[in-house]
Amino acid sequence: MPPASSRSRLSLYLDLIRWDRPAGWLVCLWPTLGALWIAADGFPGWHLLAVFVLGTFLMRSAGCCVNDVADRDFDKHVKRTANRPITTGAVSVKEALVLAAVLALMSFGLVLTTNTAAVGWSVPALLVAIAYPFTKRFIAMPQAVLGIAFNFGIVIAFAAVQGAVPAVAWWLWLGNLCWVLAYDTEYAMVDRDDDLKIGIKTSAITLGRFDVAGIVVFYLVFLSIWALALIPYALGATFYIALAVALAQAVWHFTLIRTRTREGCFKAFRINHWLGCTVFCGIAGSYLVRYVLSN
Repeated sequence: MPPASSRSRLSLYLDLIRWDRPAGWLVCLWPTLGALWIAADGFPGWHLLAVFVLGTFLMRSAGCCVNDVADRDFDKHVKRTANRPITTGAVSVKEALVLAAVLALMSFGLVLTTNTAAVGWSVPALLVAIAYPFTKRFIAMPQAVLGIAFNFGIVIAFAAVQGAVPAVAWWLWLGNLCWVLAYDTEYAMVDRDDDLKIGIKTSAITLGRFDVAGIVVFYLVFLSIWALALIPYALGATFYIALAVALAQAVWHFTLIRTRTREGCFKAFRINHWLGCTVFCGIAGSYLVRYVLSN
């Protein structure tokens, strides 16, 4: 990476929002799209698809800015984050907050094109996203707060389509919370040694020697809840085959993290979006098969 002094502002801002690391926003996108398809009983239309794809990217990018501002004094002590733009001083706190505000406003502008219910749910979604970085100081498992923030996409998707949030949305919300706990604990395992030194709280530290077992349980609960919650929708073989493939990926993750190496845990986190993509493809594919067979 070139010195900060020789890099353009655009390059620094792209680095700040993790432009070259899409795994972070893709794990938000797939469950949101899955909920969107369920809420719409199939393809939701290009307008809503664009709103939620772009909105997810923009809000995750804004979250990265806020996160790095909140963690700027901690990141300098962590190997993986020591060279982030705010930590090195290449981007000021004011710049980062202005960028976060612009991105959040752009996302809110997209939600305004939907309905009142979706707009209403977007407000607590923003507040939780802002609060999350600061919870690492006093909550034993801040990953749960991250899950709440990420899961608002599911709630807003149902609100945007149906004007309300039915019980199935909350079951999907609960299941997805377990998935967030799984993959973000893998992420936290990468930095555990550094986090212990600087006093940051994470699920990897809280779970201790039960970290790997906890992650496996989180994966199983996630897939089980989504499978049970969607039984009434009769999605068929396509969906359950996708769940089986997702389960196989979870087993692969176990093989990556069981020795607790930084490399293995980070790889497990980075490839997690494929597991979410598999579940979404099972949902979308089921509706596609139903459409083809009925025409």
